[in-house]
Amino acid sequence: MNLHDFHEWSISDRESFWREQAYLIHWHKPFTKVLDYSKPPFARWFVGGETNLCYNAIDRHLSTRADKPALIWESTETGQSRSYTFRELQREVMRMAAIMQSLGVERGDRVVIYMPMIPEAVFAMHACARIGAIHSVVFGGFAAHSLASRIDDAAPRLIISADAGSRGGKVVPYKGALDEAIERAAHKPEHVLLVDRGLAAMPRMPGRDLDYAPLRERFLDAEVPVVWLESNEISYTLYTSGTTGRPKGVQRDVGGYAVALAASMKYIYCGNPGETFFSSSDIGWVVGHSYIVYGPLLAGMATLLFEGTPVHPDAGILWRLVERHRVSVMFSAPTAIRVLKKHDHALLTQYDTSSLRTLFLAGEPLDEPTARWISEGLGKPVIDNYWQTETGWPILTVARGVEDTPTRLGSPGMPMYGYDVRLLDIETGREVGPGEKGVVSIMPPLPPGCMQTVWGDDARFVNTYFGSLPDKLVYSTFDWGIRDADGYTFILGRTDDVINVAGHRLGTREIEEELVAHPAVAECTVVGMADALKGQVAIAFVVLRDARLADDPKQRLALEQDLLASVDRSLGAVARPARIVPIPALPKTRSGKILRRTIQALCEGRDPGDLSTIEDPAVLEMILAAVRPQGSREAA
Repeated sequence: MNLHDFHEWSISDRESFWREQAYLIHWHKPFTKVLDYSKPPFARWFVGGETNLCYNAIDRHLSTRADKPALIWESTETGQSRSYTFRELQREVMRMAAIMQSLGVERGDRVVIYMPMIPEAVFAMHACARIGAIHSVVFGGFAAHSLASRIDDAAPRLIISADAGSRGGKVVPYKGALDEAIERAAHKPEHVLLVDRGLAAMPRMPGRDLDYAPLRERFLDAEVPVVWLESNEISYTLYTSGTTGRPKGVQRDVGGYAVALAASMKYIYCGNPGETFFSSSDIGWVVGHSYIVYGPLLAGMATLLFEGTPVHPDAGILWRLVERHRVSVMFSAPTAIRVLKKHDHALLTQYDTSSLRTLFLAGEPLDEPTARWISEGLGKPVIDNYWQTETGWPILTVARGVEDTPTRLGSPGMPMYGYDVRLLDIETGREVGPGEKGVVSIMPPLPPGCMQTVWGDDARFVNTYFGSLPDKLVYSTFDWGIRDADGYTFILGRTDDVINVAGHRLGTREIEEELVAHPAVAECTVVGMADALKGQVAIAFVVLRDARLADDPKQRLALEQDLLASVDRSLGAVARPARIVPIPALPKTRSGKILRRTIQALCEGRDPGDLSTIEDPAVLEMILAAVRPQGSREAA
C-alpha cells in the first residue's frame, strides 16, 4: 500500500485502521470499542481495553530479549556509563516501584520527577507507569518559581530529584532549587526521594527527604506486579515549555499512546528489535518521553540516554557514541546540528557511522543549508519531522516504513496517518490552496497518542486548541504553513511570530531562511519590534561564522548590505529587516529552543519574563547593548 492510500485509510476508516495498529502492543483485556467520539472534541481510544506502558516496553520482551541491551547510559559530563539488559531494567524499575509504594504512592497519584539525565529518572518514569501513578517530569533547567507552579498544578504525593546534574563540565545543583520551589508552593509533597550523585551538597529535611540508595537496597528483591490500566486512564502530564501564567499540563492516556508510539517506530522511524536508538533530547521534553523512555523499548530496541552536550568534550561526541553503540536510528534537533556547523567538519567523518541508517531532526523548522550540510557530511538520509508536545508523535514527516518516500529540503514532509491536516485561512477558516499560507490545523478527532485534555481544565483545552478559528471545531497548531502541489508542507513559523509591517503579514521563518542561506551566517533569528510608523519592523540577529567580520566596520557594512539585498531579491523590500545585528550567540533554552519572545521583549524595552531556562544569560546583555543605542537614537 502506498503512503497516500495508507493515509486515506487512516482518515476514512479510523476504526479499522487503528484496530489493526492496536495489535502492535499487548492487551491484558481486549478493548470493546476502538473510538468513542461522543463528546467532541474529546476522543477516547480503545475503550474498555486494559494494558500497561511499562509491561509493553519491558516485561513483554523478557521471553525473547531478557539479556539483550535495553537502556544504555552515557555521561560525558561525569565520565560514567552503564548498560542494562531488559531483565536488569525490569529489576531496577520494580525496586523503584516498591520504594514508591512504601511511600504511599498509589494508582492515580502524581509523582513529579525533577532530575538530570540519569538512569534513575528512567526507572522512576517506568515505575510510575507500572503501578498506575501519573508522572509529571519537570525539565531540570527550570528555576524554583517555575517548578513551584508545576508542583501546585500537579499536586504530587512524591517528588523525585537528585543533588545535581552537569552541563558542559559545570555542575548544575538541583536540591537548592527544589527546596525553594517547595517553600514557594502551596502544595507540599509528603516525601522527596533523592539520588545522591556526589556532585553537590544536598541538605535533607528530616521526615520529608529520603535517600534512594538505602531504600533501593531494602527493596533489592522486590517483585511488583503490573497494574493493568484502562486505555484512557492517565499515563502522564507534561507542561508545555514557554507557558506564561498558570502552567498548561498536556495530559496523555495509556493505550492510545502505546499504540501510537509502537506504530511510529514501525512506520516512521523503522526501528528493529536488537538495534539501538539514540535521541539526544532531554527527558524533560516530549521527545524524551516518546523516543527515549518509551518508543524504542516498545519496539524491542536499546535506547541510549545521554547526559552531555553536542560539543563536550568536543564536537564529535555524538558520532563517537554512534560508533561505540552501533546506533541505527538517531534523533536530534536542528539547533544541535547548526551548533556543529561551527566546528571542524572533519569530526563528521572521523568516526564509523556505518551502522546509522537515518538521522531524524525535529523541534523547530529545519533550514535547507543545515539539512544539506549534515546529510552530505554524514552521507546518510536526514528526515525532518514536525510535531508538538500536545501530539506526542509526528504530524508531518515521511513514513518510509510504509513507502520509500523522498524528502524535500525545507519541508518536514506530508501529513502522517491518523492526522487529517488542513491549512486554513486564519480570518475565514476556509481551506487554502497550494502555495497559499494558512494555519496548520487538524480536523478532529485527534489520533491516538495525542493529548486528552489540559490537566484539570477541560474548558481550557477546548478554548485554547479548538476555539481560535471562526465557526470551526478544529485543532490549531498555531503554526503557519504552505503546501506545494505534491502535498509537502512547509512550516513558516508561529502565527504569533508573524510580523505585520505596514499591513503586510510576514513570517519570520521566511526571512530567517534567506539570511541563514548566506555563507557568512551560521544561524540567525528574526523578531518583530514595535514601530510607531509601520506597526512592526523586523530585526535580525545573526551569528557569523567568522566573528571578526563584526569588528571591522567596512566588512560589517558590506555584509549587512549583501544580506539585505538577498532578502530584497527573494522576498521583496517589505520583508527587509530594519536592522541586522551580529551577536556571538543566540539566547536559547538548555534544550536548544531560541528565545524569540525574550529577544522581542528586550528590543521593545519590556520585561523578558522567566529567564530560568536560558543556557547563557550573558547573551541577553549583548542583545541589550546592541539594541539600546539604536532605540535611544530613534526616541530622540
